[in-house]
Amino acid sequence: MMEYANNTEKANTAEGIEARLMGEAFAMTADPAQLAPLSLAYMGDTVYDLFVRTMLLETTTLTVHGLHQRAAKLVCAKAQAAAFRAIEPLLSEKELSVYKRGRNSHIGTVPKSASIMDYRTATGLEALIGFLYLSGENERLNEIMRLILSESAE
Repeated sequence: MMEYANNTEKANTAEGIEARLMGEAFAMTADPAQLAPLSLAYMGDTVYDLFVRTMLLETTTLTVHGLHQRAAKLVCAKAQAAAFRAIEPLLSEKELSVYKRGRNSHIGTVPKSASIMDYRTATGLEALIGFLYLSGENERLNEIMRLILSESAE
């Protein structure tokens, strides 16, 4: 696996971007712990969605419309808040700290479809997922997402 932490020129070229998309290791040059919590949540939202979509493709034979509807139910704030509550006892102090930074950040507006409590919890979970991804903690990220997705499958 390649690591781009010390080679930012290559990381920003088409070759570097292609390598990241092809599953090779990517390490940020910046410390993810220093990123704004909503930046972590921004990344975590995408990573979470990717895990959900991948799981749906592997476990169902739904149409594209059905896949979209099922994914929307699994990535909404209410479902993410429930997922966090399921994994909360298994998190380390560091992981809980990242979660709390995301949960307590100034969010701005909350969608009508979500309660403020669920939305804040979901934002915290997304910040944690983004942090694990950007830190290169793939094994832990996979473990947490496996637990979350096994809960949602039940």
